[in-house]
Amino acid sequence: MSQKVLVAGSGISGIAAAKLLLAKGGEVVLYDGNDKLDAEKIKKNFDEDAKVSVVLGELKRTDLLGVELSVISPGIPLDAPFVTVLDEAGVPIWSEIQLAYHCAKGKLAAITGTNGKTTTTALTGEIMRSFYDSVFVVGNIGEPYTAHALETEESSVTVAEVSSFQLETIMDFRPNVSAILNITPDHLDRHKTMECYTQVKESITKNQKDGDTCVLNYDDTVLREFGETLKINVVYFSSREKLKKGYYLEDGKIVYNDGSKVTEIVDISELKLLGRHNHENVMAAVAISMNMDVPLEKIQEVIRKFEAVEHRIEFVTERFGVKYYNDSKGTNPDAAMQAIKAMPGPTILIAGGYDKHSEFDEWIESFDGKVRYLVLIGQTRDKIAECAKRHGFTDIMYAEDLLEAVQVCASYANPGDNVLLSPACASWGQFKNFEERGTKFKEYVRGL
Repeated sequence: MSQKVLVAGSGISGIAAAKLLLAKGGEVVLYDGNDKLDAEKIKKNFDEDAKVSVVLGELKRTDLLGVELSVISPGIPLDAPFVTVLDEAGVPIWSEIQLAYHCAKGKLAAITGTNGKTTTTALTGEIMRSFYDSVFVVGNIGEPYTAHALETEESSVTVAEVSSFQLETIMDFRPNVSAILNITPDHLDRHKTMECYTQVKESITKNQKDGDTCVLNYDDTVLREFGETLKINVVYFSSREKLKKGYYLEDGKIVYNDGSKVTEIVDISELKLLGRHNHENVMAAVAISMNMDVPLEKIQEVIRKFEAVEHRIEFVTERFGVKYYNDSKGTNPDAAMQAIKAMPGPTILIAGGYDKHSEFDEWIESFDGKVRYLVLIGQTRDKIAECAKRHGFTDIMYAEDLLEAVQVCASYANPGDNVLLSPACASWGQFKNFEERGTKFKEYVRGL
């Protein structure tokens, strides 16, 4: 990687990618379309003598002199104006995970899907750590893959949470084990159609070969049919069907049928994760781990101890008989629907945020008598309220911000109720990300 490379995006992913390229002997042009940023401040992320130049604002053809490759951060859409400049100059575009994969060693498990990625990735990472000495958990879960690629060895195992944005520009990215957990409408503001979104998710398998494995959700019709087209080892899991081969729920237990015998994995009453969707996440993690050669007893030990990840149906506290749950990572209707289903009783729901062009009908229908009040915030609150009323749900209140929403919930909640932050929308416009939103929610709840 000793060539000159343009890295687009000066956030965490961009900086990590630039540092990796420099460590491999390359030269970096770090580009960001925000011309209000401070170039000198950006340069302070690197050594004083690092071969880094910073370009802000409009990208010109002259900025690409000597550039042989570009690496684009996942948050940047491929229809951004500067991408046209790259295309016209014939500069190849790689995603950050493609760069990391090119530089990394060892085995790779890569997990994608609309919902459940973070929980499944975190659980799979814990299982791997119980057996392997060198394990890296990277990607959308928080740590860029590029930040750890050079630390990997041939004996290492990397578990990566991979988004559709990251998969758009892969080249030879090839996991030993891939997993697609589910596909429901999300990010249509970027991908435009479900067909395009689905194809991008499925591309996680496009470079896999004999000896590689793909783990798929049998209950997702699209994925079940996709699995039938693959020429690699396909492993299914299901929370609704008894499979002739694969992982499924039976009589309150997760079991594995290898085609000749059935092995009990765990009784779901022993798990600390709430809800059917989390039982699916556990099945996926078990399937990935067994296909990465982790012994079953190690897997069973970890899954019994594993607790919910932060911001995903995370129990916060109980105040005056009311339980508060933080599901800030429920950034689309399907994820938020799973959180409602997991609630143990009557629920007051906080929702709303940035509009990703989602539809909310099925989510509203999932309330099914469980949601007592809907407290709405953010850009989508009118859209959600109109949808709720069309479905006959009228117990709706508006709040100007998250703090007021928490206070409203506390006022209307009865002992035995649950207050759930599960917005069904992204956080942008009010918060930097879902983590900040969830952290603020917990702060406001504990301050009641």
